[in-house]
Amino acid sequence: MAPIKVGDVIPDGTLGHFDSEDQLQQLSIHSLAAGKKVIIFGVPGAFTPTCSMQHVPSFITNAEQLKSKGVAEILLVSVNDPFVMKAWAKTYTENKHVKFLADGSAAYTHALGLELDLGEKGLGIRSRRFALLVDDLKVKAANIEEGGAFTVSGADEILKAL
Repeated sequence: MAPIKVGDVIPDGTLGHFDSEDQLQQLSIHSLAAGKKVIIFGVPGAFTPTCSMQHVPSFITNAEQLKSKGVAEILLVSVNDPFVMKAWAKTYTENKHVKFLADGSAAYTHALGLELDLGEKGLGIRSRRFALLVDDLKVKAANIEEGGAFTVSGADEILKAL
């Protein structure tokens, strides 16, 4: 499947998320994004070095600025189970705006065409590193990394697109 690109409508999918009352919810991407400007960004895995120390912090640090430019939701997607995503989210005590969404079976990542096979490293199918700017379900910017790079998918690059 070809990767999602500018002009495409994002696929719908259901991802796991622990809400503010610590209850596991199944959230529809379309319900979160329809009629709104949102950022969907994906990482290869929870607790991995680049994801944890650079990619996720770039969106947490810039969340207020992104919100001031009309972004309604900042959605982090990773091929991990919801309990791992919940534990990972708790490590960012300053986070107020990034929702940590679990794509445990990589179904949504597959629908986006953004799988990354890390089986040789013992990690299985994961997500490529990416950031999408979406307006009313339509992709306005698709910043998709090659390999393990972190050059175009950080919050600073999305801010340039707003």
